[in-house]
Amino acid sequence: MSDFSQTLDVVASGLRAQSARLRHVSENISNADTPGYRRKIVSFEEEMQSGQRSGGVVAGPVQLDRSELPMVHDPSHPLADENGNYTGSNVNLLVEIADAREAQRSYEANLKMFEQVRQMSTSLMDLLRR
Repeated sequence: MSDFSQTLDVVASGLRAQSARLRHVSENISNADTPGYRRKIVSFEEEMQSGQRSGGVVAGPVQLDRSELPMVHDPSHPLADENGNYTGSNVNLLVEIADAREAQRSYEANLKMFEQVRQMSTSLMDLLRR
C-alpha cells in the first residue's frame, strides 16, 4: 500500500508544479501590455525528502526573462519620453499560450494518473476483502 501512497505523492507534486506554472503564465498574459514588465519563467526541480530523491517535482524559484525590452513608439502614452518612446513588455502571447497549453496537458496527464492509482488501490482492496 505504501507504493500507492508514494505514487500519489509524486502525482500530487506534479499537479502542484503545473499549477504554479499556470499561475505564472496567466500573470504573464495579464501583464503583456504593462510597460517594463518582464516575463516570469518557472523551472522545475527534483523534490528531495530527508536527503533522498522522492521522484516528485517542485516549482523552482521564479526567474525573470532577461531578454531586451522592446521600445514602443506612442507619443500619447503617459510614460513616453520626449521622442514618444517607452519601454514595452517582453511577453510574447504566442509563447505564453503554448506554455499554458503544455502545462494544462501535463496537469491533465497527472490527473489521469491519479485516477488510475486510485482505481488500482480500490481494486486491490476489493480483492483483499474476498
